[in-house]
Amino acid sequence: MFDARGNPVSTASADALAHAETALWRMASFFDVPIADIDAALLEDPHWMFPHVMHANFLMSLTEPSLMKEARAAIKHAESLAPMGTTQRERAHLAAARRCAGGDWRGACEAWGAILAEHPRDLYALQWAHLFDFYRGDALQLRERPRSALPAWPAGDPLRPYVLGMHAFGLEECGEYSFAEALGREAVDTGAKVPWATHAVAHVMEMQGRHEAGREWLHARETDWAEGNGFAGHHWWHLALFHIEAMDLAGALAVYDQHLAGKPELLMLQRLDAAALLWRLQLLDADIGTRWDALIDGWDVSPATIGHSAFNDLHALLVLLGQHRLAAARSFVSAAQQQVEATRGSSNAEMAREVGIPLMRGLLAFGNQDFAEALRLIAPLRRQAHLLGGSHAQRDLIALTLLAACAEMGDSAPGRALLDERGAGKAGAPLTRHWAERLGLKWPARQRTGGAG
Repeated sequence: MFDARGNPVSTASADALAHAETALWRMASFFDVPIADIDAALLEDPHWMFPHVMHANFLMSLTEPSLMKEARAAIKHAESLAPMGTTQRERAHLAAARRCAGGDWRGACEAWGAILAEHPRDLYALQWAHLFDFYRGDALQLRERPRSALPAWPAGDPLRPYVLGMHAFGLEECGEYSFAEALGREAVDTGAKVPWATHAVAHVMEMQGRHEAGREWLHARETDWAEGNGFAGHHWWHLALFHIEAMDLAGALAVYDQHLAGKPELLMLQRLDAAALLWRLQLLDADIGTRWDALIDGWDVSPATIGHSAFNDLHALLVLLGQHRLAAARSFVSAAQQQVEATRGSSNAEMAREVGIPLMRGLLAFGNQDFAEALRLIAPLRRQAHLLGGSHAQRDLIALTLLAACAEMGDSAPGRALLDERGAGKAGAPLTRHWAERLGLKWPARQRTGGAG
């Protein structure tokens, strides 16, 4: 049999395949959790290996250390079924999942890329590669994988808008803002609910300093992403960033309290956005109150959880620093260092070694109010910060921390350079003017022509 896009599958059950198709749509659209649909597919065909791979990859895509045991169990189930008439494509997916579970995110992305080369309409491979390209900060592949696949997707395919959304985001991360916005708008104009595309357009507006347009965009498309969508929290985070860009700190805190406030049941990805937002607000002297304490409730920051994702570990450190738990923060960084030294062959260990640990040490210096040391440690990392993963907007936290350090030191020269780099689009933004005033600069200063990169 073949699925709706001509990819070979080893099930003979049309009902099992239909459930798998629903699960695929859920993963691409982030609407509801696909586990029930995957289980339904297995109920219809218990001997079909591929739903177990789907289960594992979905769990791993959440970057939640506590889910890895279940993900590895799903891979073991898949391995036990692999000899039973499985297609070559499905076996290739299983091999990619093994690499991902083993911490070789780069190798997993290469394996998914090889599947796409033979099956460009394999949205499973594209979805998982795109997410882990994002976690690895590989902007070029964020753009190139969906671009290469798109010619194989006819205009009438109901899943094509999700490929457009991925391409739009990759274009934005590569600085191709006009094309990215046009493609993102094209995806949502199809009538499909494509949160990745609304998110890509929001990123363009963030990078260009269009905070008013950004707020209008997200509110206008709210029905596409706000209800029943696992990606809603990240959209609310973007909305809060637009409030911050306008120096509407009360508005940003209101968004946080209503949509991002810490709850024990939050997933790691939601906690990361919450921590990053509170850190930005704290840099601006907003009254955080007890929000840090509420956020860490239910967040395991013990050494046992360190080492799965350097990006996640960094944000856990922000919470400890936000709470002024400096001894705990030092212990956390030390445990992360030990984990890196004990680990080989892991993409995360490589990311932590090159950027994560040095950046954490710089943030620890900032938390100790040793701002000169923070500047010395963090500033050289900006040009390789993409190796930490995440987006330009997320990594802007590094520049904002450096601006705060410069302001505390009264050193306007490096602060001026940082403000210059924010780009022509953000030169007149209230947030930029705020930092210029704290640095004692006359503004606008000399400006680059072009968006932030």
